[in-house]
Amino acid sequence: MVNRRIVEVLRNGQPDELLTVQGWVRTKRELKGFTFIEVNDGSSLTSLQVVLNQDLPDYDKTIKKLNTGAAVEVSGVLVASVGKGQRIELKAEMVKVHGEADPETYPLQKKRHSFEFLRSIGHLRARTNSFGAVFRVRNAVAVAIHQFFQERGFLWVHTPIITASDCEGAGELFSVTSLDLKNIPRTPTQSVDYSKDFFGKPTYLTVSGQLEAEVMAMAFSNVYTFGPTFRAENSNTSRHLAEFWMIEPEMAFCDLEGDVDLAEAFLKHIFKYVMETCSEDMEFFNQRIDNSVLATADNIINQQFERITYTQAIAFLEKADVKFEYPVSWGLDLHSEHERYLCEQLFQKPVVVTHYPTKIKAFYMRLDDDEKTVAAMDILAPKIGEIIGGSQREERLDVLERRILDQGMKPEDLWWYLDLRRYGTVPHAGFGLGFERLVQFITGMGNIRDVIPFPRTPENAEF
Repeated sequence: MVNRRIVEVLRNGQPDELLTVQGWVRTKRELKGFTFIEVNDGSSLTSLQVVLNQDLPDYDKTIKKLNTGAAVEVSGVLVASVGKGQRIELKAEMVKVHGEADPETYPLQKKRHSFEFLRSIGHLRARTNSFGAVFRVRNAVAVAIHQFFQERGFLWVHTPIITASDCEGAGELFSVTSLDLKNIPRTPTQSVDYSKDFFGKPTYLTVSGQLEAEVMAMAFSNVYTFGPTFRAENSNTSRHLAEFWMIEPEMAFCDLEGDVDLAEAFLKHIFKYVMETCSEDMEFFNQRIDNSVLATADNIINQQFERITYTQAIAFLEKADVKFEYPVSWGLDLHSEHERYLCEQLFQKPVVVTHYPTKIKAFYMRLDDDEKTVAAMDILAPKIGEIIGGSQREERLDVLERRILDQGMKPEDLWWYLDLRRYGTVPHAGFGLGFERLVQFITGMGNIRDVIPFPRTPENAEF
C-alpha cells in the first residue's frame, strides 16, 4: 500500500482507496466492538480518524498499546465517514505500533496545557496543535522569504557566524574563544593575549550579517542573508531571544525610497503566501490565540502603509490625548508604546517612519543634508511595534570616516568596509527583519519563545 501524508489524505482521499499512514496517536476512544483513534503526522492541524474493528488480528493486544503519544503505522481502506467534522476515515486492516507511550507518565494528554508548562517539555511540545500550527507557519514564512527574493533575482549569501566586527556598536556580543579560561594567557600589561587565541584576535558571534552583505552587494547588486544571529542582551521579555534568525537584504543602486518600497512589498508577499498555504492554521490562531490575526493579515495585504518622518511622528505623539510612560521629545528614540500608538490608534495600519535623529542611529546610515537626521526607516506594525529596520547606507568615504570617529570606533577596524567606498562606491540600502518576531506577529503568539523550536534566553539553553 502507498504511504500517504495525512494532509493529502484529508484533502484528496477518496473512499475505497488502499493506503498507509504513519504518525502519532492523539486520542483513543474505545466502544463496544471497535475503537477510534486520531492519528497525526504533523502535516496538518486536523488528525485522521482511524477505526479498528474487533475482528482485527490481535485486536485486544493492539488497542492496549494505542495510547496518546504512541507511534503507529496503519494500513487500510478509506471509507466515507458518518460522523460530524470529517469527510473520510481509515478502516484499519493492519496496525503496527512502532513505539508505545506510557499513559501514566506521558505528559501530553487530551487537555489544554499552558504555554509555560509546554516550554518545560520543549522536546515534546511540537506534537500539540498550537505548536504544530506555529512551526508549519514558520516553515511557510521561510519559503515565502526565499521565493520573494529569488523571483526578484537576489543572490542568497551566507555571511559568517563568527565575526570580528560589532555591526550595531552596542557591545552586546558573545565572545568566541579557544583559550583555557582557567589559565588565560596575559600580555606584559596583564590584558588578555589574544595572539594565543584561535583566530589571533577577539572574535564574537555575529549580531548581524549586514556589513558582509554590503560587501557582496558591491559585486552582485542585490543580495540577501537569512541566518542565525546572536545578542548577549540580558533581557527576559516576551520579545527577546539570545539566538534568533534575521533576514537582511542589501541593494546596490538603491535609495531610502526604494528600500521602503521593497520592505512593504516583502511583508505583503509573506502574509499573502501564509494565508494561501496555511489557512487552516491561521483560522486556528484566530480562534484560539488572537482573534485579530486574520484581520491583521488582511490589513497588511490590502492596505498601503502610512509613511511619515520621525519629526512628524514626534509631533503626532506630542498632540496625542494619551499619557505615555516614557516622555516624547525630538531626539529621543521611540518606545514600543509610541510605535503602537501610531499604527494601532492613529493610523490603524502599518506605519513607516523615516529620517531619524543622527545621534540615535548607527554609524553606517546615510547622513541627511541637514546633518541632524539620517536616511533611516522603521516599519511599525500593530501589536508588535517595530518589525523592520533599515536605511540607505553611507556611501561617501569622508562622511563615513567621520561618523565612525564620532561614535568612538576605530576606522582601522573597518578598513575593508571603508575600502568599499574607495573602490566603486554606489548609493545602496538595505533592511533587517527578525524572523521570529515576524512569525510571532503573523500567528498572534504572545511570547517569542513559542515561535522557535529551541529558544535561547538568559539562563536557558536546553537541548
